[in-house]
Amino acid sequence: MNMRLQCADIQLDLSYPRIMGIVNVTPDSFSDGGRHATVDAAVAQAHELIDAGADIVDIGGESTRPGAESVSVDEELARVIPVIAALRGCGVVVSVDTRKPEVMCAAIAAGAHMVNDVEALQADGALEVVAQSNVALCLMHMPGNPKTMQALTDYDDVVVTVTDFLKSRIALLLATGIASDRVVIDPGFGFGKNLTQNLQLLKHLDRIVTLNYPVLVGMSRKSMLGLITGRSIEERLAAGLAAHLYAVKQGANIIRVHDVAACRDALTVWKMIGDVA
Repeated sequence: MNMRLQCADIQLDLSYPRIMGIVNVTPDSFSDGGRHATVDAAVAQAHELIDAGADIVDIGGESTRPGAESVSVDEELARVIPVIAALRGCGVVVSVDTRKPEVMCAAIAAGAHMVNDVEALQADGALEVVAQSNVALCLMHMPGNPKTMQALTDYDDVVVTVTDFLKSRIALLLATGIASDRVVIDPGFGFGKNLTQNLQLLKHLDRIVTLNYPVLVGMSRKSMLGLITGRSIEERLAAGLAAHLYAVKQGANIIRVHDVAACRDALTVWKMIGDVA
């Protein structure tokens, strides 16, 4: 399927998988908390990911790991807006990873091309903010919030629940007047799902793909991989590559990862094999 995603003034061709590189401007993210917590360090990390082959850099100023506490609007703004402003004109899509309408608004003004919201724009005012812009929007499934989500894993059928939720959020966006070519969906691996449910979502990701919207997946270094392999956070690269390649096989369009260079190599080999007659 030849999709294109409109990200403000950048149109992203999704006829082949794209890579979103993660930049956490936080002291407490589960994988790299504190490593890029200053503006200079975060900007340098973003450029490193771009040089490694990232098509999108996702800038986040609030951890959404299980059990994470929210940070204030002012604190999140101070963390992410200078980074986004410094990346203006960097040549790739700059995404802001936030749940807060105030941060969305400021990030768009600073030059962000995408809003990546784990709450699927359910906060009061979020829809209104993005409707007045031309940025791309990623809608993710998560029950509750990061502090409560892992206590909310009672699904009759996780694939049906996630698919129905994403369909309802898409319908609301379209009713607000947001163009369909600005919308990305994310099943939310690790967000309010146990290991079996994460694996069910991955195995049946093609059912979410049939919604005919670009699908973003993010399993990089997550606990689901540690539960399967017994590996520590720093040792989960191979497991993450396997999971993400399976997602691509099922139709995923964007892969959100920490290890951009390794992911780029894996996708290059994957594509080369597919191109052979």
